[in-house]
Amino acid sequence: MAANIVSGSRTLAPGHATTKEDVAINGTYRATSIGDWAKTNDSYHDEATVVSIWTISSSCTTFQECTGTVSSDQGWTAPTYTHDGIAWYVKHDVPNWEPCDDGTSYTGRQTFYFYPVNDTGMPEIGSPTFAGKDKTIGPSGACGVNKWLHIELPFRLDRIG
Repeated sequence: MAANIVSGSRTLAPGHATTKEDVAINGTYRATSIGDWAKTNDSYHDEATVVSIWTISSSCTTFQECTGTVSSDQGWTAPTYTHDGIAWYVKHDVPNWEPCDDGTSYTGRQTFYFYPVNDTGMPEIGSPTFAGKDKTIGPSGACGVNKWLHIELPFRLDRIG
């Protein structure tokens, strides 16, 4: 099912959005990063599934341009935005994300990318369900390795309030 949710084209099915306010995302959501389908540096493996609660507040100046704020029950707050009225982005730093054998650690840059989908996983503006990816990248050279650590998980966002 996760593969169905995160796949799909950028062609949108007829949606429920009739105003720019319908494109905005507001409310309480369950955010799920699906560990069963994780990839590290392009190789599949299992990671822990992470479920958190997000409170999202946004507004749009047009059908394409929207900005807002996401607050997670994991203790972080970050800006969110879309420039096409479909794909939303949230980016924030995760301290001590990449631990090293010598006891040091490095910060990772986590990016959530998501878009509204219908019950079959196809894009649909106005849907209370979103699908996408949760991607975190560590700095090149961290832990003495001249390569970015890159972990990507399928991501799902469901309105719960």
